[in-house]
Parts: sequence; C-alpha cells; structure tokens
Amino acid sequence: MKPAAFTYHRPSSVEEAAGLLAKHADDDVRILAGGQSLAPIMAFRLARPGHLVDINAIDGLDRIRLEGEYLVIGATVRHVAFQTPVASGPIGLLLAKVVHSIAHYPIRTRGTFCGSLAHADPASEWCLVAATLDAEMNLFGPRGARRVAAADFFQSAMATAIEGDEMLVDVRLPLLGGGAKFGFEEFSRRPGDFAMAMALVTYQIGDGVIVEPRVGVGGAEDRPRRIAEAEAILAGKAPSEEVFQAAAEAAATAIDPLVDAQIPEWYRRDLVRAMTFRALKQTLDAAA
Repeated sequence: MKPAAFTYHRPSSVEEAAGLLAKHADDDVRILAGGQSLAPIMAFRLARPGHLVDINAIDGLDRIRLEGEYLVIGATVRHVAFQTPVASGPIGLLLAKVVHSIAHYPIRTRGTFCGSLAHADPASEWCLVAATLDAEMNLFGPRGARRVAAADFFQSAMATAIEGDEMLVDVRLPLLGGGAKFGFEEFSRRPGDFAMAMALVTYQIGDGVIVEPRVGVGGAEDRPRRIAEAEAILAGKAPSEEVFQAAAEAAATAIDPLVDAQIPEWYRRDLVRAMTFRALKQTLDAAA
C-alpha cells in the first residue's frame, strides 16, 4: 500500500510549525517526528492527511535536559536515547528499563517519546510513564504556549488534549527522589507486540513504611492512569508480598477493562493483577 498524496513541509521553528498547523487545520494536517505510528496508518490509508509538517529540522527539539526538579524531553527525542540512563538516580534507571519493552530496536531508533504521547495508544509504555509520574505536556499553537497535566492530556484511546493547530513541544517528567523504589512489568503475546496489560509503580520509604505511592496501569483501559485504590492500600504500610497482593487485587477490581473477542474481561483483570503484583515485587530490589 502507498499513502494518499500530501504536501510536505519542513519548518525550522516551533512558531513556523504552529503557523502551518493553523493554516492547514481544515485539511487534516499531521506532524511528522519519528513516523513509526503515522507512516503505517497512512500506508493503509486509514489516515489521509493533506499536509505533513516534519519537525525534525527544528533546533533543540532533539534534546533532553534537567530543569529544576524535572527531566525535560524534546519532541524529536528518539526512544533509543533512553537505552542507557539519561539522568542519574532512579528516573534514568526507570526509563532505561521501560524502553526495552517498546517494539523492536529499529523502531526505537526512529520513534519518539513525545510522538508516542501524542498518538496516545492505550498500550504505549511512555504514555503509562507520563500518567504514573504526573508528567506535564508543553503545547504550542497560535494562542501561545500552554501546559497540560497528564491526567487531563489523555482523554481516550488515540485522543488527547492537543488542539488541531497545536503541537507537543516537550514533556516534563518529575525527577524521582534519590531513595525512590520502582518496578515495571508488562505482558504481550510476543516480544515487541502491543502490551495487553502493564503496570508501573514507584514509592519512597519513610520510617520503614511506603510513602508517596504511585500505581499506574496501562494497556488495559482506553487510557493509562493512576489507580488511587491501590495507592491507598500501599500508603503507610511496610513493603510485603501480602500488602502488594492486596494492592494488585485493588488495581484489578478498579479498572474498566477493554474487552474484545480474544480478551474477555476476567482475563484482562487477571493480567492487571499479575502485572501490578510483579511490578511491586521488583521494588524490593530496585536501586535506592
């Protein structure tokens, strides 16, 4: 298959890109960064944009930087950048762990972190990271810049808060404290396949008990999100398999599972239970 005809643009600034998005908003204009999600659906003509705005020539969007208590990831930073830690401490190790579950290496060399967020596939590992860590998305359009919290950014499967004339410039991930524990686990039929369920957890230890727990689940609902019911069970408890099992059960109960001909509700819940428990067990060995 070949994509339908389109007009190609290669702006040199964020402002120029936003202007193109606004100018061609009525002609299904799309941004091209890595293209690993966009190109296949164009080839099958599931998407027929009249204009593509390639943002790879915009200076600075390919950078990762520390900004106060945040790790800032530009719009054209590739997945492969995270294969080794990009920052000291738990945040760098967490991202390096998660990235190895994303597709296959050739795709990781082209696909982008922010592109994954903008595409908003429910099975996206980076979307789960953003939702669990309460990331902030920096958007830019004709009305200027605005910042959107992850909880408001992901609206449903393949749908986000990005307006048609806006682009995602970068994402801000809060740095995890030096003593943070973390765990990540996902299940897919084969390595590189889309996850059927995944879980990401982080917390701190204070006076021997869990504080600031975060439990995120992805691939099981129409969007990734934190599971407050599981976090409430963990808070104030000493880490143990019994507590972890209770939190995993709460996560499985709390979700509104995606259901299809191959994956019934009970199976999706069971996967969430197992992935959450395994991710929590990993925290006992995560670097302090």
